[in-house]
Amino acid sequence: MAVGFTPKHIEEFSLNELTKEEFLVLAVETGLKKNYNLNYISENGLIAYTNNGMFSWNAEIKIKIENDIASIQSASTGSEMVDWNKNKKNVLNFISSLEELKLTFTKEELATKYEELKDKIVTDEEDVLKLPPSTTTEKIESFFSIFKPIEGYFITPILLNLNILIFILMAIKGVNIFEPSNESLLNWGANFRPLTLDGQWWRLLTNCFLHIGIFHLLMNMYALLYIGVLLEPHLGKTRFISAYLLTGITASITSLWWHDLTISAGASGAIFGMYGVFLAMLTTNLIEKTERKALLTSISIFVGYNLIYGLKGGIDNAAHIGGLVGGLVIGYIFIPSLKKPTETKLKFGSIAIISALVLFSSFAIYKKIPNDIATYDAKIQQFITSEKIALEIYNISKSTPKEKILQEIKDKGIYNWQKNIKLVESFKELELPEEIQNRNEILKEYCQLRIKSYDLMYKSVSENSNQYDQQIAECNKLVEAKISELTQGQSVE
Repeated sequence: MAVGFTPKHIEEFSLNELTKEEFLVLAVETGLKKNYNLNYISENGLIAYTNNGMFSWNAEIKIKIENDIASIQSASTGSEMVDWNKNKKNVLNFISSLEELKLTFTKEELATKYEELKDKIVTDEEDVLKLPPSTTTEKIESFFSIFKPIEGYFITPILLNLNILIFILMAIKGVNIFEPSNESLLNWGANFRPLTLDGQWWRLLTNCFLHIGIFHLLMNMYALLYIGVLLEPHLGKTRFISAYLLTGITASITSLWWHDLTISAGASGAIFGMYGVFLAMLTTNLIEKTERKALLTSISIFVGYNLIYGLKGGIDNAAHIGGLVGGLVIGYIFIPSLKKPTETKLKFGSIAIISALVLFSSFAIYKKIPNDIATYDAKIQQFITSEKIALEIYNISKSTPKEKILQEIKDKGIYNWQKNIKLVESFKELELPEEIQNRNEILKEYCQLRIKSYDLMYKSVSENSNQYDQQIAECNKLVEAKISELTQGQSVE
């Protein structure tokens, strides 16, 4: 079975007694019999596409005739990494069908068919099959070559290497390669609303180069490799890197706007952005119709599947959607300059317009997003300070005068618990996640129990009586229960 980012299989077929023209006719007739979309025919071969339906596996068939040998290649047009021998079966079935057809035609019939075919054959000057392998896919011949920048595939390997390098550095520094802690991700630049909105705007970009474990990295790098091979030759280096970085920002700002407490990291937002750029291009005539149809189907299925899969927990679908929409907009803005590749002013003008649009709109959204979590965290620190002061009464010496003890219970203890209740009630003005709102209710009940306990202690000291000891003990048990409820499910990273 073929393995690779574009699985393929090649067989050589000896023409033997057939002339080049006769074989070409048989190849065309075989393609028609198999209902292939014949995209390109020259004297040196043809390019066709299987037509198995939108949701089925499809392939590009390329036949090149040279020195009485025909090279027959089948290459997957989808985004699979393994073809499970489908390309090999495709080629062998094609050869088998051609052999069967050869028995049904005479030399004269083949000559007649060739004359009828001449109108569809491109001129010798236009024949792309005569050119040396120039597509990015054909240039990348081995696994390690995918990491080496070449013409038409320059920015993609740099991005691959950068993402992998950062992951390696994280691992060297002790970050878990399977399940990195939240603290580790934040330390390395993950996107998190309380921090990003607190002046750490650079997290909108740095999070695009971090990954939450090795499997997350591998899946994203494969998706980046696939879209990079297809898209970078069309966009060129400058457009490609601009689109990647800008869609990464649109993905991050969407995630920031949507999530209150989600720690977001990964290249998938930017990758979805590049798929969005390509989808925009595939709705125009920039790419040949038959090839466009195959790619549009493949990429639409990839995007649709991943968006649906992203509905499950633990996946930042907001970033995916933000990147995709940003990519579509960028793709359509790129189209005029792509249609006029020699006009550099139009090219750099479109990049400037896109950059200004994305950066200004992202800045506006960034400023508009409420950072209530940061406000909440600051107030919680006030809560903790008041709580520490209130709890200091437990450190009062037994030799302390009675009046001093009563004053401490009232002015340090009860006063600060009441102060904290007012602080908790002020949280209602903030837009907080439901789990935090529920926790705040428990905090309020905790403070109320503390006040009840302190009232009983005040009475006990004031009356110099032990009759309240049982009530104080019962109240303290309820306090401990509330503390347990507040800390339940929390863990130290």
